[in-house]
Amino acid sequence: MREVVITAGDVVVWGYLNDSETATKIWEALPLQAEANLWGSEIYFEIPIVAPQAVDARAEVDVGSVAYWPVGHSLCIFFGPTPASVDGRPRAYSPVNVVGQLTGDVQALRRVRQGDAVRVARARPT
Repeated sequence: MREVVITAGDVVVWGYLNDSETATKIWEALPLQAEANLWGSEIYFEIPIVAPQAVDARAEVDVGSVAYWPVGHSLCIFFGPTPASVDGRPRAYSPVNVVGQLTGDVQALRRVRQGDAVRVARARPT
C-alpha cells in the first residue's frame, strides 16, 4: 500500500494513494510542498504533475477523498461540502481523478488556513 502523510499547518493526517496512473505519477514525485488554497471544505494546491482527465473522473467525491484536478494541475483534499455541493457531500469544481483516501480524522483539516504550508510525503521513505 502506498501510504502518505499530509501535514497542513499544525494538522497531520494519514492516507494512501491508489494504483491509478495519476496516483503513480504523484507517488513518484513525492514529497510535494505548497501553500494551501481553500474552497469550502477542500484544500487544494498546484503540483508539478500533468495528467489527463481519467475515464472515471467525477465531480462528486467522498469525504476524505484525495484527488487530482486536471484543469488546474492541482492536488485536492476533500473534508466536507464545497461551494459546488448540492447536499452535504463534497463536490469538485469540475471532474477530478480520485487518487487516494485519507484514513484518519479528516475533520482536523478544518483548522487549516489559507496559505498554510502543506506537505505530502511517503509515510515510509524508501
